[in-house]
Amino acid sequence: MGREALTQAEVGRDAGEVRVLLEAREMVLRGDIRRRYALADVSGVSVADEVLQFTVNGEMVRLFLGALTARKWAEALLKPPPSLAQKLGLTSGRSVWLLTPVDDPALVEAIGEAAAEEAQADMALAVVESDAVLETVLTDHRRRPGTALWLVYPKGGKGFGDAAVRQRLRDAGYRDSKSCAVSEQWTATRYAVPKV
Repeated sequence: MGREALTQAEVGRDAGEVRVLLEAREMVLRGDIRRRYALADVSGVSVADEVLQFTVNGEMVRLFLGALTARKWAEALLKPPPSLAQKLGLTSGRSVWLLTPVDDPALVEAIGEAAAEEAQADMALAVVESDAVLETVLTDHRRRPGTALWLVYPKGGKGFGDAAVRQRLRDAGYRDSKSCAVSEQWTATRYAVPKV
């Protein structure tokens, strides 16, 4: 979602100015009142005049966002987040060529029946945890350079992670175009070789 606002808030008996961040899975309040709420715990979302209000774990939260913003934020809170399959583009009969084994439960579920042979796949996906595996994946992917490549790698990896993957792919002529969380441990970035 990635929404942000500086606003007045009432949380339980506390009141003050806060910066509110509305992310895909949580809401963060910073400033006079500090809270972090999992969106799954939010209930009773409504808009009254210019105020977004909801309850989290028995605590009433009121954000004075203005009528239009309050309505848009309420819609965002009530809309179910996209599934991992949707984030990866594995909808409407699209298929994926698996360049490495996949054993993360969330990723296995997202792929479902979409796994396909190289020639029939709409995109490619690989789980990489080392430079050696990344090099093997790049060698294999060169057979179908026009196919988007999703790389799944550890979040916040020390030594091997986002920075190392991104630098290696850019050095190889790829450009990243989208990222998404896979799970608490994994993140994914979509790469493609730009068309000339």
